[in-house]
Amino acid sequence: MNTMNGAQLIVKLLERQGIDIIAGIPGGANLPMYDALFESTAIRHILCRHEQGAGFVAQGIARSTGKAAVCFATSGPGATNVLTAIADAYLDSIPVICITGQVPASLIGTDAFQEVDTYGMSIPITKHNFLVRTVGELLTIIPRAFELALSGRPGPVLIDVPKDVQMAEISFAQWPEPGRRTTEKATDIESLRAAADMINRAKRPILCLGGGIIHAGAAEAGRLLAEKGGLPTTMTLMGLGAIASDHQLSLGMLGMHAARSTNMALQDCDLFIAAGARFDDRATGKIVEFCPDASIIHMDIDPSEVSKLKTAHIALVGDVKRSLEALLPLVTENSRTIWNNQIEVLKEMYPMTSPEARVPEKPYGLILKTSELLDEGSFISTDVGKHQMWAAQVFPFERPRQLLTSGGLGTMGFGLPAAIGAALAHPDKQIVLFTGDGSLQMNIQELATAIEQQVNIKIIIMNNNSLGLVRQQQNLFYNKQLFASDFQIDIDFVTIAKGFGMKAVNVEAGGDLPALLERMLAEPGPCLINVPIDREEDVYPMVPPGASNSIMLGGCNAEKCK
Repeated sequence: MNTMNGAQLIVKLLERQGIDIIAGIPGGANLPMYDALFESTAIRHILCRHEQGAGFVAQGIARSTGKAAVCFATSGPGATNVLTAIADAYLDSIPVICITGQVPASLIGTDAFQEVDTYGMSIPITKHNFLVRTVGELLTIIPRAFELALSGRPGPVLIDVPKDVQMAEISFAQWPEPGRRTTEKATDIESLRAAADMINRAKRPILCLGGGIIHAGAAEAGRLLAEKGGLPTTMTLMGLGAIASDHQLSLGMLGMHAARSTNMALQDCDLFIAAGARFDDRATGKIVEFCPDASIIHMDIDPSEVSKLKTAHIALVGDVKRSLEALLPLVTENSRTIWNNQIEVLKEMYPMTSPEARVPEKPYGLILKTSELLDEGSFISTDVGKHQMWAAQVFPFERPRQLLTSGGLGTMGFGLPAAIGAALAHPDKQIVLFTGDGSLQMNIQELATAIEQQVNIKIIIMNNNSLGLVRQQQNLFYNKQLFASDFQIDIDFVTIAKGFGMKAVNVEAGGDLPALLERMLAEPGPCLINVPIDREEDVYPMVPPGASNSIMLGGCNAEKCK
């Protein structure tokens, strides 16, 4: 017979799930869980400086490994602080288990100290949530939470545990089985045959790989289908790395900041095959004008996504990996030489960058030089802003899960704690964070966490002393009325980082930036480099918000790039 209190039961059940890292912050309502963690020899606790940081540390672990990760928060402000990270995980389908303390059950609804309706607030931003009423429910709720978070379309699950439940004693004879990802089936064979027939007849098809490809471990299956069918392949922001950027069939990212050649090809395609992608507005632009002459095959595990925004001529609802594997033998081998040659001509006419843009002191050059210096197996984290789009455009992503970025919610402050999470999960790998001065300030307190844990992260601030993408849109669409987008003080990030105990350096005008990058990347532990970027360096090409992808501003063409 096993006898313990609810908090000890939670920790033991997490150990049985294979959890070895928990990020969080203690408070009055979750102190019993921290008392139980003190006794655990299997779980390492990461003390963050803000609950949002804890949620993003958990995301960094989950995104880089594909496994469920756990964060803790106390009631009231602890819970409300973590909700942004949970909402971010929900929109990007990331399996995070958030366990929050709550006031004792007898005080729920009385406006007790640090009481908020965590359960009610989290309903719209979680895949599922639980308010634990009795200690015995934990035996089923904890394993079920992991099963839900990992199965089907992944997502966050929140468990709100009143303090009296954490302290209540329980005796039980048998441990429950750990929660695992359930096996999903491929779609039905008739639909697969119809899809294969449509692919075989298409003259100008394009395959699009989204974040669902990463979650399902379906990158190889997607690549094999592309190669057999001669399918030019684009990726959403969340799908980058599903096919290597230097693959001859790769079109890179589609949408608002895609290469002009990619969006031009999409406008001309006659079949669009979306695999694990959800037709996000930043990818499609004006949805009614997206791939106007194309039939649509939509492959997704979530039936609610299919035909939600763009009507699918054929819907393949099921596990995307199994569906791709079942589709592969039905597709005729076809090099589609004429179509692929047309796309190569477009790529030559409209390259993403010019030679002068690839010097190390420019954004593209900085990103590309960094990529040259990285070891195999490295991870890239970004915040949200110009630096994120520059990285998405030109960094040579070569494998799934290499890129950690906030897609659906677009959360500034994501990058630093997510990089810490990835470094904790992969202590032998290099983790590089591309961030902006605006984004870094959102969760700058987690520099203390990075130092305390001595994680192997390298922070590259692309510092334009502004909210860059906001400023760019004000310049383009708001009559150049720059308001609340330029910072009025120059922040000395190097001094701040050193104040936290981190090695840090400024890039000076005329300095040897490549040598500085090489030296920084060779440093053990966390390190920061502040790189000044001109405010007028903008992200192009760009589709105006709400416009068709055929309307692209700026960018490089063959004449301009000579």
